[in-house]
Amino acid sequence: MFKVADEESGFSRRTLVRNSLFGALIAFPLPGITLLRSLAPQDIDPVEVLKHTMWEKGIRLARDNGGHKIGEPIRAADVTIGSVFHVVPENLGTAKDLINEKAKAIVLLIRLDEKDLKERPERKDWSYNGIVAYSKVCTHVGCPVALNEQHTHHLLCPCHQSQFDVADEAKVIFGPAKRPLPQLPITVDADGYLIARSDFTEPVGPSYWERLK
Repeated sequence: MFKVADEESGFSRRTLVRNSLFGALIAFPLPGITLLRSLAPQDIDPVEVLKHTMWEKGIRLARDNGGHKIGEPIRAADVTIGSVFHVVPENLGTAKDLINEKAKAIVLLIRLDEKDLKERPERKDWSYNGIVAYSKVCTHVGCPVALNEQHTHHLLCPCHQSQFDVADEAKVIFGPAKRPLPQLPITVDADGYLIARSDFTEPVGPSYWERLK
């Protein structure tokens, strides 16, 4: 499936786009698209592989310091409006397959002015004081989404230019991606640290299985 996605996207042939992604990988502590290569083995249902991550209720959000390095947990008070944090589960170090678990669980944490957020009633408690958390894995072919336009609240995927509106549940506003970035429900613990309310409520990453229906 990944081979088909690569052929259809032309990722390997498009030097400019590929180099743009590499530039993003240098600027941000992100795993590359190739880290997703084993997340959907042919003998396993991709939905089963991609719908469960290391996130669960009570797990603190920690800084992603790149590679296998897991940083300090993040206090809500330290997330200012307009700031962006690259985040992993604090328990990621316990994973047997750290690279692939990280590839599924990577998150962008962003704080907006609360008045700018458009949230359905059932998702009001998924954010905290304007702080939202979304999967960094593009729902098109799995590239890392990490280019944030602060003034427009748009996230850009450097591979095929899909854009997502952070203020409106990360809905697709441009490009080939077909569904929003999955949102991680968050809150704070008694010490003021940001924690997950649960795992993602839908599979992360590209919707390859939709082509099989």
